[in-house]
Amino acid sequence: MPTLLRKPERKEISLGVTLVHEVKESSSPLEYVGFSVIDINPGATYEEQLTDWECCVVVLTGKVSVTAGSDIYESIGTRESVFEKIPTDSVYITKEERYTVTAETDARVALCYAPGITKRNNRLLLGENIEKEHRGIKMNQRTVHNILPDADDYADSLLVVEVYTESGNWSSYPPHKHDQDNLPAESFLEETYYHEQDPKQGFVFQRVYTDDRSIDETMAVEHGDVVLVPAGYHPVGVPDGYTSYYLNVMAGPKRTWKFHNDPDHEWILKRKES
Repeated sequence: MPTLLRKPERKEISLGVTLVHEVKESSSPLEYVGFSVIDINPGATYEEQLTDWECCVVVLTGKVSVTAGSDIYESIGTRESVFEKIPTDSVYITKEERYTVTAETDARVALCYAPGITKRNNRLLLGENIEKEHRGIKMNQRTVHNILPDADDYADSLLVVEVYTESGNWSSYPPHKHDQDNLPAESFLEETYYHEQDPKQGFVFQRVYTDDRSIDETMAVEHGDVVLVPAGYHPVGVPDGYTSYYLNVMAGPKRTWKFHNDPDHEWILKRKES
C-alpha cells in the first residue's frame, strides 16, 4: 500500500468551502512543506491566521480576491482550467499574517506552506509576468511556469512551480533528487506534487525511490491526487493520449534548488536532439 500517495478528502470546513487536500507536519513525513487544496463557491470566504509559516496562494482555477493584513488583491486568477496552460496569479503571504480568500466564481486554490524566517512584504505574483520555460528533448519534454523560483528573493523557504508534460513524455526525468544538504552540489528540499490529468480519467505513473531503496514506491496517480517526496528520485511518466499537469511545492533549510541525477540514467542527457 503506497504511503506517499494522497487521495482527495473533500471535507466541507465552512459554508461554501471544501477542503480537498491537507498535508501537515502531523499527518505526513514532511518537515518543511505543508500543502492544501480548497474549493470555494462564489461569495464564500476561507480565512487563516499564519503563525511561523509563510504561504503562497495559487489560484489554480477561477477568480478570487485575497486580503493579507492591509493588502487587498481583487479579482485575481486567469483560467477556467489548468489545461488552458496560461500562467496563473498567486499571492505570497508572509508569516504571522491573517489572510482571507473570497471566491468571485467557482474556484480551486492551492495553499503552499513553508517555514517563515523573517517578516516580509506580501506580494502579488501576476501570471502575466511569468514566462513559459521549455525543458528537455526527445520524449523528455515539458513546459514550466516558475511561480516562486529560487532566482527571485520573494520568500524565505518556499519554491513553487507548475509543469505540463505532454502525451507519451516523461517529466522530472532523468530521475533526480535533492535530499542532501551538500551545497553547492545538492540541496535538501522536500516536495509535494499536486496532479491533474487531461482528460480527467487519465493517470500517470510516479516512482519515488532512494539509492538504498529505503523508500521505493511506484504509484498510479489519478486526477486530483497528491504525491509526497520526503527524499529520493521522483520521475513521472505520462501515458499516450493524456496530458499531465502538476504543481510542485519545495522547501528545505536553504532556499536553493540544486539536484543530483541518478547516475544509472544520466547517460540519456548526452544524446543529441534530432
